[in-house]
Amino acid sequence: MSALESVDERLQQVMKLVLLALVPGLLAMFWLYGWGVLINLILASVTALAVEAVVLRLRQRECVPTLSDASALVSATLLALALPPYCPWWLTVCAAALAICGKQLYGGVGKNPFNPAMLGLALVLVAFPQQMTHWPALHGMDLLGGLQQVFGFGQIADGWVQATALDSLRVNKSLTMDELFATPAFGHVGGRGVEWVNLAFLAGGAFLLQRRVFSWHAPVGMLASLFVISLLCWNGSGSDSHGSPLFHLLSGATMLGAFFIVTEPVSGAKSAFARLLFGAGVGLLTYLIRTWGGYPDGVAFAVLLMNLCVPALERFAESRQEAVAQ
Repeated sequence: MSALESVDERLQQVMKLVLLALVPGLLAMFWLYGWGVLINLILASVTALAVEAVVLRLRQRECVPTLSDASALVSATLLALALPPYCPWWLTVCAAALAICGKQLYGGVGKNPFNPAMLGLALVLVAFPQQMTHWPALHGMDLLGGLQQVFGFGQIADGWVQATALDSLRVNKSLTMDELFATPAFGHVGGRGVEWVNLAFLAGGAFLLQRRVFSWHAPVGMLASLFVISLLCWNGSGSDSHGSPLFHLLSGATMLGAFFIVTEPVSGAKSAFARLLFGAGVGLLTYLIRTWGGYPDGVAFAVLLMNLCVPALERFAESRQEAVAQ
């Protein structure tokens, strides 16, 4: 077996483990939002595989061996889980197509400087901010209602969206935290239901850590940084509160980002210390965007900004290692 074939088999095995680890979070989101999650997943997966096949054909590359590594399917799954359930079909298709084109633009798997899923998500966040804020109320719709909402045929349900906990907190000016937690968007310590989704992604991430798919540095860096900055900026339960550390850890896409986004080996840092700094930077930027930025959850933008910093992080880690050695 050649070295290239060995690398391809390793990549394929890792991608399959990542897809398996995403299942608990996928099931939790399906329980929380209903069929819109699966509709997103199917649309994103079909689009990602089709666009990758077309681009590979245009680049005169073999389609079947490259598609079989499942990297496009992983990017599509991450993107589908980050998009609002029941968003218009064209939004999911655009996001998946942009994610794959963003990866192939730099040469494909192993060469992309930006996380493909977060690139696609960030582009549609900027281009279609209104559609990206339409998160459904708990338990969503049945299959027929979901298809009607996504594809825009038949009678579309009214009043099916609600503000997320992060969005409610960001725009809040008068309610105390106790009053906010009495509203439908809030659960026990975070977003209602989203707490369980984050715990499900945490379980999947722990599985990947146990299987040594990635090291602990980037996830711990992100979660520790988010915890510390939210603790330092936490000013109790008043109307000007930015939320407790536990609220930020169990709301939005925190655990999805910590275990499935910042651990992406190509666009992330390579050395252990640089990975720790990379994760810490993502956690810090996520909090800053959530609290003072224009978007309720800043994971996508935080990851892309830190992708730009990877070369500097690697140089800093290398110089630190040389200084310690001396």
